[in-house]
Amino acid sequence: MKHIRFAALLALVALPALGRAEDKFVVLEGGDGPGKGKHIVLVSGDQEYRSEEALPQLAKILSKHHGFKCTVLFTVDPKDGTVNPNINNVPGLEALKTADLLVIFTRFLNLPDDQMQHVVDYVAAGKPVVGLRTATHAFNIPKDRKFAKFSWSNGEADFKQGFGKQVLGETWVAHHGSHGKEGTRGIIVKGHESHGILKGIAPGAIFGTTDVYTVTLPLPGDSTPLVLGEVTETLKPDSKAVNGKKNDPMMPVAWTKTYKGEGDKTGRVFTTTMGASQDLEFEGTRRLIVNGCFWAAGLESKIPDKTNVDLVGTFKPTAFKFKGNADWKPGVTPADLLK
Repeated sequence: MKHIRFAALLALVALPALGRAEDKFVVLEGGDGPGKGKHIVLVSGDQEYRSEEALPQLAKILSKHHGFKCTVLFTVDPKDGTVNPNINNVPGLEALKTADLLVIFTRFLNLPDDQMQHVVDYVAAGKPVVGLRTATHAFNIPKDRKFAKFSWSNGEADFKQGFGKQVLGETWVAHHGSHGKEGTRGIIVKGHESHGILKGIAPGAIFGTTDVYTVTLPLPGDSTPLVLGEVTETLKPDSKAVNGKKNDPMMPVAWTKTYKGEGDKTGRVFTTTMGASQDLEFEGTRRLIVNGCFWAAGLESKIPDKTNVDLVGTFKPTAFKFKGNADWKPGVTPADLLK
């Protein structure tokens, strides 16, 4: 009986901090592992692909399996403290002051200036960024606002097409695959098979039910495509590839690059147009993103031969849909999403 009680105590200790119901964000303290001492801030806030489900699961993997401290931020309704992707309010962005890596998965946000200032300062410092799916069009800030140049459609020559293009390497262009009907199979770019981000990923293991995004070729600066998106006929991982121009040429769906902060500061970037909550059901896709976090944080030498990306806890992602079609789950607090 004593052994049973001791085992139960150990199990409780091993669980990440789940946060309190009244918390506006959640923090997983991490522990032993290659990420020990590193702080990752993960920012959700899209209205379609359930980033509020994807990023807590990613944080749990990074924290429990690899030791990173993870702070997960959400778009929170100030009236009741629940997560609402349609609200332009992300409490806790001051955590970026101590962040070693920003993982961003937002869409067309128009944040208050005081919140946006933390993002701007982080970029100015040239610190590393991982961008997922709609982060290519992370912000939609009106022209009369202080940080309008970060908007996805910014026309100013010195920061054209905003955060997406200048930091991540692309802004919103179009759906390349048929949205909601055709999936994405990741094809590793020839000559890059040994890249650390691709460690332990078997051919065909990267898959997502989200469609391939159109990318303007060539990608800017020192962007290096690592994975191309083969458009599939259906949303099943064993689906055949679509015939025709959609796969000739294939669009990059994952790449690395650097961006310039202020002065001579330069930041590492890993971007993938995959990463919706449903995409994380596929082990190869999870490994791609977790390895990308290691690489961006400067820990490529610590990427294991086969990174542990086992799901932590219960993970039942909501089907991605938009406005009125079973989109986000209302009444859920940040703490609820870490259970």
